[in-house]
Amino acid sequence: MSIDLDKLMRLEIPVVRQELTPRDIALYALSIGMGRDALDARQLPYVDPLQGPQVMPAMVLVMAHPGFYLGHPDSGVDPKGVLHADQAIEILGPIPGKGTVESRTRITEVIDKGAGKPALILAETELSDGEGRRFARLNRTTFIRGGGGFGGPSEPRNPVPRLPEPQTAPDHVVDLETADAQALIYRLNGDLNPLHSDPELARKLGFERPILHGLCTMGVVCHALLRALGGYRAETMRAVRLRFAKPVYPGETIRSEIWADGRFRALVPARDAVVIDGGLARFDPAPEP
Repeated sequence: MSIDLDKLMRLEIPVVRQELTPRDIALYALSIGMGRDALDARQLPYVDPLQGPQVMPAMVLVMAHPGFYLGHPDSGVDPKGVLHADQAIEILGPIPGKGTVESRTRITEVIDKGAGKPALILAETELSDGEGRRFARLNRTTFIRGGGGFGGPSEPRNPVPRLPEPQTAPDHVVDLETADAQALIYRLNGDLNPLHSDPELARKLGFERPILHGLCTMGVVCHALLRALGGYRAETMRAVRLRFAKPVYPGETIRSEIWADGRFRALVPARDAVVIDGGLARFDPAPEP
């Protein structure tokens, strides 16, 4: 079903304010699988409020989350056709570990791939602390199956260039397991899209069972990046962007292949399926211990 562009552009995406607590910070880290190795002391500050709270930088993906706004009846979008296509985060300043955070989200472009073909919705979210200081910017592209044909532009104004595939073996390979209940835990961060919990809906949409949130997969991969490139030092992560290629099912192991220049991809070895490609991360050099 073609999207209703007028309704979409009139949609009031809520400005969301959240009071961060140590529980929120630990819940996010646990929801992306941090702390599964109980003997890795480097992970404990992220999951144990008594030792932290240390904010996992990828938590900016869920702070003051506006929810599944494209599922609103006034969005002009068929919510059953919504899939996350790509995501980028940029850390602009210190991430608060407590107090008020605010998110403001706007739709920046809507791309029309033609009648019967997809539409792409580009959106930007800025996060600020209780003093109004911006500390993160998020950019995402949402893929709407069958949403084209409304007469919009066929390409974005400033497309992100595709990175060439690395021709060498990765410098780091990190395998991280996900739990069978991973999507149900991750939903507690605020994204209640039923695709990640309702088996019947998942089957209707062509999946054998509920899939993991794309942003949960991104969180797992950011964990791998933080381990490989940042030595678990949160302050070193500055930016990450990626494209979602295929879904992950809860319980699968995600293998992140990471190159020293920041390029990365992720796959599920059990299915020989690339689930994230076109990845690029930027880290500051880790300070000497």
